This record gives sequence, structure tokens and C-alpha cells, in this order.
Amino acid sequence: MQPHFFDEASEEVEESRSWYRERSEAAETAFLRELDHAIEMVIEAPSRWPKYSAGTRRYVFPTFPYSLIYFADDQFIHIVAVAHGKRRPGYWRKRLRR
Repeated sequence: MQPHFFDEASEEVEESRSWYRERSEAAETAFLRELDHAIEMVIEAPSRWPKYSAGTRRYVFPTFPYSLIYFADDQFIHIVAVAHGKRRPGYWRKRLRR
């Protein structure tokens, strides 16, 4: 399976990466490493992570305050959001109504 990022999820990654980069290169690197790990874990076993909302599942990052919101089909892990845990809950649901 391959990851497929919604455009908005890619933008969230870039915004978060930039935010951490402004603080330190080590923070940016750690955030990106945790994101890569999240994607690897989800690809390895997409149904392992709990059902969440609107037909998605959620992987909660262990260190950073983010969740990987996704759904899977036969070929792809569709990453709907890289959602910050302290921001508007469920804001990303409208992305599924396209």
C-alpha cells in the first residue's frame, strides 16, 4: 500500500514542519521522523488503529500533539489530515465530502 495525502494534509505537514523548524532543526527532524513512523505503522496494519469518525481511523502520535487521520482502500492509505490535537476537532470532515 502507498500513502496518498489529501492536499490539505500535505499543507498541514508543511505548516507543522515549518513551525518546528523555527524552534529548532532537532524539533523539525523529530516531528518528521514521528510522521514517517506513523505512516509506516499504518501501512503495515491499516485496521489496527481505532475507528474514528466519518469512516476514518486515527493514529495518535506518541510524542507530538498530532493524529494521522486516514482511511484505506485496496491500494492506498488516504491521509485526510495531520491534525493538531488542540485545534478544532473534526474540522477535516468536510474534506471527505468531495
